[in-house]
Amino acid sequence: MGAVSHLTLIIVLLAVSSSVVHSCPPSDRAALLAFKSALREPYLGIFNTWTGSDCCRNWYGVSCDPETHRVADINLRGESEDPIFQRAHRTGFMTGCISPAICKLTRLSSLTIADWKGITGEIPRCVTRLPFLRIIDLIGNQLSGTIPADIGRLHRLTVLNIADNSISGTIPGSLANLSSLMHLDLRNNKISGPIPGNFGNLNMLSRALLSGNRLSGLIPSSISRIYRLADLDLSLNQLSGYIPASLGKMAVLATLNLDSNKLSGVVPTSLFSSTIGNLNLSKNSLEGRIPDVFGPRSYFTVLDLSYNNLKGPIPKSILGASYIGHLDLSHNHLCGKIPAGSPFNHLEASSFTYNDCLCGKPLKAC
Repeated sequence: MGAVSHLTLIIVLLAVSSSVVHSCPPSDRAALLAFKSALREPYLGIFNTWTGSDCCRNWYGVSCDPETHRVADINLRGESEDPIFQRAHRTGFMTGCISPAICKLTRLSSLTIADWKGITGEIPRCVTRLPFLRIIDLIGNQLSGTIPADIGRLHRLTVLNIADNSISGTIPGSLANLSSLMHLDLRNNKISGPIPGNFGNLNMLSRALLSGNRLSGLIPSSISRIYRLADLDLSLNQLSGYIPASLGKMAVLATLNLDSNKLSGVVPTSLFSSTIGNLNLSKNSLEGRIPDVFGPRSYFTVLDLSYNNLKGPIPKSILGASYIGHLDLSHNHLCGKIPAGSPFNHLEASSFTYNDCLCGKPLKAC
């Protein structure tokens, strides 16, 4: 072999070896193809891009770590601005299940399979053995089964979103071990049982959205220890007992939705001089008087106390609130004259109807 031919062979071998080094490992490619084989996506053809030996290049929704060339992210959303969706003039629809083969992608950091409407089956138990997982987003499918009992092993997890599925069972106690969790969304499932008493251990949590389930028992007072919590939605459940007064002393809590439960007792005064700007306590069994503690710190875009057993007059201090946008006091046992002035001069009669003996604008004169 001549020198030129020998040099050419070396260059070709180097090029081949370089392309192999910079391709995803065959094991990752095989895992993705096994994952794909358990799904059917008939309209958009996104899986048509999953061809060739290198799953790090131009495989729709797949991203790899630039150094290790291992699959790091799967991002498949059925509702997207991507040109594939724009050309088809439709959102996505996918059937099948999430194959446990996904768990062979041991460097996976983000798993998003969202809004496909028709994906059934369970969340693979083995995902809790993926140590680098930071995001699990499976919103908007038809997943059933339970939250994996050992979900708390995922110490890097920052997002757990399984809303709008048919998940049942209870919230596992190990969930409180997710020390990095910032966003928890379990809305609109069939999850039952209590909120774990150690829920307050989720000290990085900023959003806890648990509405539209079958949760029962008390609201854990430990929640008030979550310093960063800004949004707490426990509505449309079967929670009972008192509202912890400590919720009104949280540093940044802005939205508190507890409507449509079985809560009883009085409304804590702390809720009306707090950082909470969206407060919905409607459709419970709350009793006693509306606390007469409103003042300049009281700023509400929404204040809904309707459908309870509240008695007595509307407190006059409410006129001292810095702002109240939407106010609903209907369907209670309130009595007396509606205070004159803001915010009452812009409210409709429906905000006050179905009480025992309220009068004054916008109702009939006293």
